[in-house]
Amino acid sequence: MRIIIDIGHPKDVNVFRNVILALEENGHEVKIVSRAKENIKKILEEFGFQGEFGPYYKNIIGKAFGLVHNDLWLYNIARKFRPDIFISQGSPYSAHVSRLLGKPHLAYIDTEIAVPAIKLMLPFTDKVYTSLSFYTDLGPKQERFNGYYELAYLHPKYFKPNPEIKKKYDLDEYIILRLSALAAHHDLNATGLNFKTEEELCEYVNQLEKYAKVKISSETTEWQIIRDRQLKNDPKDLHDLIFYSSLCIGEGATMVSEAAILGVPSIYISNTQRGYLNELEEKYGLAYTVQRREEGLKKAYEILENKSYKNEWILKREKMLNEKTDVVDFMVETVEAYVDIKKF
Repeated sequence: MRIIIDIGHPKDVNVFRNVILALEENGHEVKIVSRAKENIKKILEEFGFQGEFGPYYKNIIGKAFGLVHNDLWLYNIARKFRPDIFISQGSPYSAHVSRLLGKPHLAYIDTEIAVPAIKLMLPFTDKVYTSLSFYTDLGPKQERFNGYYELAYLHPKYFKPNPEIKKKYDLDEYIILRLSALAAHHDLNATGLNFKTEEELCEYVNQLEKYAKVKISSETTEWQIIRDRQLKNDPKDLHDLIFYSSLCIGEGATMVSEAAILGVPSIYISNTQRGYLNELEEKYGLAYTVQRREEGLKKAYEILENKSYKNEWILKREKMLNEKTDVVDFMVETVEAYVDIKKF
């Protein structure tokens, strides 16, 4: 079977990398496509993958133009590759091109607020797989499963933390503060930490550093404090650094959810909701969502002043892991089964 996997976000590389290896081990041929966004190419190469990259547009006008441009770009690639199926985490481009070529498109999505992308993708998609925690009803094409996509790469079956990581980066106890550019299509009306000045960020860092050194993970380096405290790491080391952190707080849902899955106390500061983060809070107590940065700071103090919090989070994580499915196996099985069904 010939498969096109469409990567739309750096997280998608992690979600699909073990799936790709399993599909290739089963004898399938996989082609990876993406846009020249952030550090996707570098992350793919870190894991030994190659891909083809179309243009990436940041603003609204550019995204509208890019929809047509990337559809055409992917159509030309797909005609040469002749895929049997397209899979993605909700790519409108793969959805459109799959329909033009008369091939199925399976979408594995987890972001309810990505409304523009879902509306562009859903009519041309054969099946949409979401976690049980996904709070939007997408109709008859939707199938739910008991898991989180982060488990495709952070389940202990696939992730073994490097105990030497602190030594490698000369770290002791540290908190990760995640700042996001909020430029994705699903971030159009999102607000997060909302630092207006460098002084506001400095004060926030000082408040957190009552408990541990703060390392900043940021999509921008506008201010000196970000440059001074930026978490400078190899992409492959990121999850080791998250695993050994004392706390993860910020406006990036991906990193906050990854930390929670790894058993690190996590605080998401945003006016938006994610079903998986809601469940991680309400069912397992691994993460928290708050709307204002002052609330986030208060919650951080509450956690860090609890001397037994690390052991408590280990137990919470074990409960979550015991209740969830193997997401890699689920994704591989759904891809292979769907193509087999379509043959008859």
